[in-house]
Amino acid sequence: QVQLVESGGGLVQAGGSLRLSCAASGLTIRSYYMGWFRQASGKEREFVARISGSDDSTVYADSVKGRFTISRDNAKNTVYLQMNMLKVEDTDVYYCAKRRIGTSRYDSWGQGTQVTVSS
Repeated sequence: QVQLVESGGGLVQAGGSLRLSCAASGLTIRSYYMGWFRQASGKEREFVARISGSDDSTVYADSVKGRFTISRDNAKNTVYLQMNMLKVEDTDVYYCAKRRIGTSRYDSWGQGTQVTVSS
């Protein structure tokens, strides 16, 4: 059974940094595209970043490009999201997800971790 557990969220001032972690079990992350999404209450879930399973290629939403970095530690079976130069508008619940092989659909999700950026 696939399980994704996010951690590392919290309260930080604007301009600060946080690193989110997503510990995976029941799967080998290097075999999958892994992504980070975020969602505020009452809003649609928004793509943040993803990393490929094969060549570590990455894609970022324009809103976080140059500030966030997604990475992966295969030995720990963990995906990270390093968030720098945080803005108030980055405040959201952040989710880790696994993409189904051969599709663009993410089919396994963590429970989310809250990130709050204060001004």
